[in-house]
Amino acid sequence: MSPVSAPAADGQGPAAAPSVAPPALGWADRLRRLLQRLRRGPDTLFGRLACLLAVVVVASHLLALSLMFELRGPPPPPPQPPMPPQQVQGETLSNPITVTNEKSYVVRRGLPLQLQPEGRPLPPQKEPQRSLWAFVLDVGFRLSALLIATWFGARWLATPMLRLAAAARELGGNINRPPLPETGTVECREASRVFNQMQDRIRQQLQDRDRLVAAVSHDLRTPLTRLRLRAELLDDHHTNLEFQRDIAEMDAMIQDTLDYLRGQAQATPMVRVQVQALLESVVDDHELTGVHIPLRGTAGIIQAQIGPLRRCVDNLIANALRYGGGAEVLLEESPLGVRITVRDHGPGLPDAALRQVMQPFVRMEASRHRHHGGVGLGLSIARDIALRHHGELRLHNAHDGGLCAVLELPYSQP
Repeated sequence: MSPVSAPAADGQGPAAAPSVAPPALGWADRLRRLLQRLRRGPDTLFGRLACLLAVVVVASHLLALSLMFELRGPPPPPPQPPMPPQQVQGETLSNPITVTNEKSYVVRRGLPLQLQPEGRPLPPQKEPQRSLWAFVLDVGFRLSALLIATWFGARWLATPMLRLAAAARELGGNINRPPLPETGTVECREASRVFNQMQDRIRQQLQDRDRLVAAVSHDLRTPLTRLRLRAELLDDHHTNLEFQRDIAEMDAMIQDTLDYLRGQAQATPMVRVQVQALLESVVDDHELTGVHIPLRGTAGIIQAQIGPLRRCVDNLIANALRYGGGAEVLLEESPLGVRITVRDHGPGLPDAALRQVMQPFVRMEASRHRHHGGVGLGLSIARDIALRHHGELRLHNAHDGGLCAVLELPYSQP
């Protein structure tokens, strides 16, 4: 049974629900809200700037007034009682002057003249004047107050923007960083809110891309597995090897693409890494295949992502072994960080191709043979890892032949 509304008292329809008025705030709650608002300060950038200017003007004037009163000294003594009418001698003035009454006075060059009891004139009393050092102190105090208040005010106004800039800088290396706190003025809170929304959209797009690539790689590897099994059933050994090479190349291309995309979307924490020990480990792994890689130099400890950094160095050494016929590793320390140089003994690259070769899926003509060249992601992955560490990867041809890959990394991350 559905509920039936009760009729109103006057019989004109259902009774209206009584409106509930918000509870009235007491004086304690109002005072608390006022104190919280005053503690936060102005809520807009315009309000903060106006408040800063008002504080600077008032503070500078108060300091100047206090300094002026300090420099004036005690007030002058009260004037002497009037003298009886006497004749002023001409030893001071050019001509004798007779004082006719008690209120009379003589002015010489705009200065009052007072008489001593004997009738001799007193020396003229000059108004106190501000000296040069008092003027310099006055102006110095005003300028100092303005400069100090301007410096603190600029930091007060720029702190939210600096926080936003630091978050944007960190976002390039870690898409999963914590969201930016929405604090500060109305403009800064709106900018922080838009920044957090942008970060969420980028993270969602990267996750969607990873899921798409993972699904495509799974769908591609399933027929590759069937092809590998069918190739093993072939009686022709040469044809079997050709099939296996093609399948291995396709599988490596899929794996490199996945690693490249995952490296852009995922970020591992920064830890303290002993660079020399890491390079020795990578070199030892390559020497297990029968090659000799000289390692020279020493370096200290840096902050880095140990997994991506190891892969970066491994890609550089593998690239030198594949295309240069050998590799040499030099480790150096610089004022800002460490420098890792991987050199091969190959023909090098044309100058126009030194930057182009680090783009994704770019291979030089000499390495396009399907059984010798790679996918074209090794140097691109190494460059991205260097950028995530706020470092740099450069390529240049050695003077006596060969290609040098120079990886520079800072000691600490900003």
